[in-house]
Amino acid sequence: MADGDVPELTVTDPYVSTGRLPPSDEIDVMLASAHELYRDITRGEVADYIPVLASVDPELFGACVVSAGGREHSVGDSRHPFSIQSVSKPFVFALVCDALGHRKARELLGVNSTGLPFNSVMAIELNEHRTMNPMVNAGAIATTSLVPGDTAEQKWEFVREGLSRFAGRSLEFDEEVYESEAAANLRNVGIAHLLECYGQLYFDADQSTDVYTRQCSVLVDARDLAVMGATLADGGVNPITGERVIATAHCKRVLAVMATAGLYERSGEWMYEIGLPGKSGVSGGIVTVSPGKGGLGTFSPRLDAAGNSVRGALTTAYLSDRLGLNIYASEPATAG
Repeated sequence: MADGDVPELTVTDPYVSTGRLPPSDEIDVMLASAHELYRDITRGEVADYIPVLASVDPELFGACVVSAGGREHSVGDSRHPFSIQSVSKPFVFALVCDALGHRKARELLGVNSTGLPFNSVMAIELNEHRTMNPMVNAGAIATTSLVPGDTAEQKWEFVREGLSRFAGRSLEFDEEVYESEAAANLRNVGIAHLLECYGQLYFDADQSTDVYTRQCSVLVDARDLAVMGATLADGGVNPITGERVIATAHCKRVLAVMATAGLYERSGEWMYEIGLPGKSGVSGGIVTVSPGKGGLGTFSPRLDAAGNSVRGALTTAYLSDRLGLNIYASEPATAG
């Protein structure tokens, strides 16, 4: 067994951590309360390093909860479209795990947190094996380079179709976001060529970066994110369409990487306060997953210094406590 490997265990009746969300009326009350509490928060700034994102209305704010059983609860601007950006990373990683197997994906991509910003070049140089994790840009570009397909167009179609299956509907592509991001994409291009130099990229560097940029330009809304999160919470089955998107065995691996690296250098603080696997994006979206219970999608464009939505983080923390989502929370089994 290689260093760091964990042996596969075969059990007849595997045990899992499960639970249920509160009744629907309680969820609706808590969602409305969170929206009321945080809608006037004006901390943070909209992303401006991608020009088209700088023009978004900073007051937009919506959230949606989707249970593993398919119940939907929304508030505010939950159906306002925005580009998925980095929130796409765990879902493309999930598709690669499903295509290659989670062990091969870990070997080729790495899964350890860097503790550095999402677009860090230094993180590559500091890592002995030059692998990253799928939640930062270097690892995400490498992940996209691994998706099935002999051409860039085939890889792009695999990504678009896979993200659509997670969302339960055909997702559109925003050409304006893509062109704006591609014009300001030199750092990602440089990261891809550095990975290629070290043998840690698995398709042409320029084409891999282009497919990744297209991936980030897919349009979603907070409801889509909640459905996508609920699919990971439901063992890889979309609770709205009933379609299996990935094998159940891969969900816990994807959630583990989200937990350790999904909020970049703030991931430790996020898990300490909120206790949920999550992933943020610079357009203001956040997806979080409570295994066995459901997914939460939030959207608000004002970001903190690490690139995470301010209102989205506050809303997620509030709902994690009040809906019993925190995966680390427990009560005594006995008293006295």
